[in-house]
Amino acid sequence: MKSWPVSSPRGGFRAALYLLGVTAQGFGLLFLLFGFLALALQEEASGFFWAALLGFLLGRGFALFGHPQAQPNRAEVLLSVGLLWLFVPLLGALPFALSGGLSYLDALFEAVSGFTTTGATVLTEEFSTWGKSLFLYRALAQWMGGIGIVVLFVAVLPQLRVAGRQAFFAESTGVEKDRLTPRLRHTAQAVLRVYVLLTLLAFLAYGFAGMPWFEALANALTTLPAGGFSPNPQSFAQYTPLAQWLGTLFMFLAGVNFLLQYRLLFGREVRPILKDAEFRAYAVLVLVSALFLALYLYTHHLYGLEPSLRHAFFQVVSIVTTTGFASVDFAQWVVPAQAILVLLMFVGGSAGSGAGGVKVVRWLVLFGFLRREITRTLHPQAVLPLRLGGRSLGEEVLRQVSVFVFLYTLLFATSTLFLALLEGDFVVAFTASAQAIGNIGPGLGPVGPMGSYAELSPLSKVILILEMWAGRIELLPAFLLFTPELWRRVKV
Repeated sequence: MKSWPVSSPRGGFRAALYLLGVTAQGFGLLFLLFGFLALALQEEASGFFWAALLGFLLGRGFALFGHPQAQPNRAEVLLSVGLLWLFVPLLGALPFALSGGLSYLDALFEAVSGFTTTGATVLTEEFSTWGKSLFLYRALAQWMGGIGIVVLFVAVLPQLRVAGRQAFFAESTGVEKDRLTPRLRHTAQAVLRVYVLLTLLAFLAYGFAGMPWFEALANALTTLPAGGFSPNPQSFAQYTPLAQWLGTLFMFLAGVNFLLQYRLLFGREVRPILKDAEFRAYAVLVLVSALFLALYLYTHHLYGLEPSLRHAFFQVVSIVTTTGFASVDFAQWVVPAQAILVLLMFVGGSAGSGAGGVKVVRWLVLFGFLRREITRTLHPQAVLPLRLGGRSLGEEVLRQVSVFVFLYTLLFATSTLFLALLEGDFVVAFTASAQAIGNIGPGLGPVGPMGSYAELSPLSKVILILEMWAGRIELLPAFLLFTPELWRRVKV
């Protein structure tokens, strides 16, 4: 792809334009392939072809004004990531609207929910009317969103140099952005190898566990990104107990740092994952929460022993990893059991995984800070460095985590208030807001795991769309888009 034929790439924002151009043309090709698939399956294909045409045209236009070697400043990098995650769903909503029969707002809600790996859906009767091509596209949207759109393009396009590197780290999640290999492209490829391998294993495991093979593929594509879109309106509740246990396993893996899994699977290094403080905390949290919930379900005679363990582990892992699959309609559970899951909505999985939410590592940093301040109260003169897993963390890390948690709380509380005013139901408002910002999927009440967001007011859907988008890009780029200071630093 050619761009400005000059040695100087001019302003750094041209890197953002080039990245948008590459993305649009990549999706144009994807839509074209899905259009031919829909034709082969004798399904409605016009939405894919119109989206492909628009993608190619926009992509070419952006690329002409962009430059792959432009060196953006930090403001331009954050702007690039924020715009990219807005642009992709806006374009990706077209097949849902034109071929799926949804209004554009509902189509945008579904697309944002898909690419951000949230899994909240507006589908109702569409489950019986949509063809396989739309459901497969819907699943692939989550698969691409889970690994990260920038990661995908960095892995396959060597021309994304400085801009690709900076956007990669801006899109990645976690407190520390460590690289596995000296070359960033190799790191992205390592993540992609783990991601593809686990997706393939999940697909085969689901199929041999009794799922129809198409549903096994769609569910595998939405398990590893911790997405939760299933072609079955009852999610995993309609599948065999073995499929539910396998779903628990692969959702758990989706919440583990992919680079640690790369070292384990391809480097046969066991020590890094066992010594990782975040992984240990994540595993213990899942085990303790699931056993506690299983004990409650069993002692209150909701299920037998094996179903209590199965549903407890499935739902705890599903919520902690922000996947959002359901093995049972937990919106019908008693309030104490629901409360456990609602609390887990605010945890999240590991940094560098497919999971959303606050992330376990941030909670570890905050608890370490709390412990240090309690000790400092008793020993004011003590020098107490903040440590995580034997490593000393700078005050800059604490500042970043504090800002993130503050913004997370502010956006969640504000959105809950507006949703409660609009919908007149605090449970729906609270859980819908919590799931949207954490990219989880199901809430409680009408928006529970077997429900839909279709009946919410248009303004409520817009609020949730903004929450899902902001949560996926780790909040700060979203807030910065609304600050004049960022726009003053952008140079075209």
